[in-house]
Amino acid sequence: MKKASLKTIASKMKNLDFCMLITQDGRNTLHARPMSNNGQVTYNGTSWFFTYLNSNKVRQVKKNAGVSLIFQGDGMLMIECYGKASIVRDKAMMEEHWLDELNRWFPKGIETPGICLLKVEAQRVCFWDKKGEGEYRTQK
Repeated sequence: MKKASLKTIASKMKNLDFCMLITQDGRNTLHARPMSNNGQVTYNGTSWFFTYLNSNKVRQVKKNAGVSLIFQGDGMLMIECYGKASIVRDKAMMEEHWLDELNRWFPKGIETPGICLLKVEAQRVCFWDKKGEGEYRTQK
């Protein structure tokens, strides 16, 4: 696959808010669920998602940090980000990524009991579209 820069990946991911987050449980079963990156569509190699500490996805990430994010865009654009996920409880980070629209799921904002951030740091990002394909690998 042709090498791509982070700048190229970021331009393709511009305006892509929703993705499928894929985790793996202890029985090697894959689980996918839709997630929003809170409208933060300027991609820098890290994706942030709000969730609850007692969620299945958090339990799965604690056992196996390897996750995949699948984005779909216009023009047959498909993007897959493979990376490592971690749980972040830092209130300052939550404040930085907070949007009022999240009150629907977290009624007390960042003070909602059990709220956390799922941080996904990409190790490899691949894209496919009408114009071709490309791959970006981090130095991590």
